[in-house]
Amino acid sequence: MTVYGILPARLASTRLPRKLLLAETGRSVLQHTWEAACRATSLAGVIIAADSPEIVAAAQAFGADCELTGDHPSGTDRVAEVAARRCPDAEAIVNIQGDEPELAPENIDRLVAALLERDDSQMATLACPIADAAMLASRSTVKIALAGDGRALYFSRAPIPCVRDADFDTLPVDERPWLLHIGLYAYRPDFLRRLASHPPTRLEQWEKLEQLRALEMGARLQVAVVEHHAPGIDTPEEYAAFVQRYRSHATS
Repeated sequence: MTVYGILPARLASTRLPRKLLLAETGRSVLQHTWEAACRATSLAGVIIAADSPEIVAAAQAFGADCELTGDHPSGTDRVAEVAARRCPDAEAIVNIQGDEPELAPENIDRLVAALLERDDSQMATLACPIADAAMLASRSTVKIALAGDGRALYFSRAPIPCVRDADFDTLPVDERPWLLHIGLYAYRPDFLRRLASHPPTRLEQWEKLEQLRALEMGARLQVAVVEHHAPGIDTPEEYAAFVQRYRSHATS
């Protein structure tokens, strides 16, 4: 199986300007993430899909394979462009978020296995148990409802599924059905092309969740459940916390 990871990298960011190039640890957020992705044993290669010459220059400086893309509305479109141009032999493509410097390489391997173990799956993603009631209630976190065979039934910012006779604190940990979505995706190449060319759907626009487009298109979206997720970086506080964790680990 030939599988490529593609890491869409956008210079502009609303809450934390130029976050992918922040480098208080001695390496940029982008480099940390790329290095973690390169440690995944399931990937034949990792390509950065950049939106600007500055990102290209930074990526090439630390040795990454990088492609400058056209102007796109989403990272998925950027991944689809690079996959079509650079990965004609791919049996799967992994979309890796560029702002997750603590990404676990083994989670990429779990994701790829989830996609390839079922011939009828067009796409796969990851989930992990929700840690607390506040996370379940928050609209900034995305939850998944799963079928018994691990197929995604729905994604929502609402707390799904609704357990009418219990709440988060009354259910034992091993009986809690709530799962947090992790924004890491694997696609069959033909489905990635279809997904990128399909217009946004109603549910996607209502929830502001692009993965709902795949479900509305009728795709089987397989979900692998892992123990933990790597926190993304969207704010100065989240970056500062990452730097502190990195420095603590480096000196331990």
